[in-house]
Order: sequence, then C-alpha cells, then structure tokens
Amino acid sequence: MLKVDNISFAYDKLPVLKNVSFTIEKGRHIALIGASGCGKSTLLKIIYGLLHVQEGELSWDGTKILGPHFNLVPGEENMKYLSQGFELQSYRSVAENIGQYLSNFQPELKQGRVHELLDIVEMSDFANTKVENLSGGQKQRVALAKALAKRPELLLLDEPFGNIDNFRRSSLRRNLFRYLKRNKITSITATHDKTDILSFADQTIVIRQGEILTQEDTITLYQNPTDYYIASLFGEVNEIQLSSFTTSDSQDTILVYPHEIEVNPNSMTKARVKNAYFNGGYYLIEAVLDNTILFFNHHSKLIAPKMVGITIPEEIIEKRKQI
Repeated sequence: MLKVDNISFAYDKLPVLKNVSFTIEKGRHIALIGASGCGKSTLLKIIYGLLHVQEGELSWDGTKILGPHFNLVPGEENMKYLSQGFELQSYRSVAENIGQYLSNFQPELKQGRVHELLDIVEMSDFANTKVENLSGGQKQRVALAKALAKRPELLLLDEPFGNIDNFRRSSLRRNLFRYLKRNKITSITATHDKTDILSFADQTIVIRQGEILTQEDTITLYQNPTDYYIASLFGEVNEIQLSSFTTSDSQDTILVYPHEIEVNPNSMTKARVKNAYFNGGYYLIEAVLDNTILFFNHHSKLIAPKMVGITIPEEIIEKRKQI
C-alpha cells in the first residue's frame, strides 16, 4: 500500500502541495488529474523520492519513503518514474536502452525480456535503431519499456501518451494496462486525457491548487461529479439552471454532459444553434440557452441560427439534483 500522510511542499516559498493525504492499495491503477500547474508532476516526484517534503510523510508497503536528503541516489528501487523528459541515452540503440539496468549474467533471459518489452510498446522493428534517430513519440515508448524492465512494484507515469500518435495510442494503452494488471503492478498516471482515466483507472484523485479534492472510483466520480471543476476535467460540461428544464422556479443548477442532452422538437425549452463541430460519429453543437452557452451532441449537423428543442432525461435531472 502507498500511504501519503499530510504532506506539504513548496519551491522556494511558493506552496505547491498543501496537506495532501491519500492511500492506494497494491495492484490498483490510479488517475491523477487536475488543471495545469496544480501539482500533479510534483506529487509524482515526491512519491518517487526525488523531492523532499517539508511536512508529512510517505510510505510504501510499510517502509518510509525518505527522499533525496537521505539517499545518495534519489529514487526508490522498487518504483519507476516516467517523466516527460524520457531520460534515454541517445547514442545507444533502443534495445540497449531498454536493457540498460538488466543483468548481463543471463544474456538469454535479458534478451527475452527486452523482446517482450519491445512487443508491449510496439517497437520491435526499431530494436537496433539509435535513439537519436527516433521521433518524440517513439522515444516516449522506449522510455516506457525501460521503466518496466525491472518489474517495478509501483509505476509513476507523467502524461505517458502525450507525444504518441492517435492511431497507436489506443493499442499502446491497452497493451500497457493489460501488462500491469497481469503482473499486479500498481500505477499512478498524471494525465489530461479522459481516455486514460475512464478506460483504465480504477480510481481517480483530483487535485486543485495543490490540494486533494477527492479520491473516488472513476466511474462513480464521472457519473456523479460534485462540482464544475471536477466534471470539466472529463471534457465539456454544462452548468444548467433547473428552471430551464423543469416547472420549478429554483435557481439551483445541475451539471450535465453534452451526450446527456437530447434534441426534441416537442420540447418547450428552445436553444439557438451557434456552431457545429464534427467529431466523427456525432456533431458537438454549441448553442445559446437563456444567454448562456450550452453544448450537446447530435447525430447530424445543425445550422446556425436554428432554434431547436432540447430535453434532459428525468433520471439525469433527479440524480444530479441529489449531489
């Protein structure tokens, strides 16, 4: 278990993390989300032991994480931290980088391990290519394989798919998290990509301005967001007055995702179309309702300034009213 107990950290005098506490059970996959500059990367560095906290303490499996003030070589042996800087040796080949810290006493085992990791990150065809000749996305995949090489107990990932092409990102994610689950490796992924969160994270930790807002099962958090900030981290979201869709004159608002709003010609609630953005299987419609911008999905393009009737299913309204 990873235990983070009331830690605080500042660069010079600027507070970055404030009284942060949470626990993570072994084998779980955690998404760490929040706006840029909220402290996600700093928190990963602290967990790995690269930064020393001013207050609080951390432990992994009951052993205290001491940080750089107590270790000649910063970083925990049973963890791996994959930063956005890759930290590869450009003059060596892909295979040499991946196997850099594997034992040379059993060359066949080492070679087999390197080939396994090359398959996971889909870089087998580049095994003998020097890293300096790779693209940014390819370097990121090599760095990921290198981080996995010694089978860490805890893997810390900082935007691990940010430089990787869209067509390859999905299969790489599936390969990685399938491997982590099979080997019972705990992971924490700092990310802005909602696919990383919704498809693969068991739990999600939300940070705002250096403080933990919540730690919740990912599906529960997505379906029941407690405030606009949390919901917006999963993509577009609308904050809508209840009176716009019910007979109530309440000034209360609810949070509604674009896919939860339906076009209904018979609805008394009318919105004026402003823009339509093609998203492959649907259009994201930008509209105006009661002088407020509203987003909803529709199967076909709607042309401005058309007025369209819209509704929100009653079960969505009732569920969000109770949050």
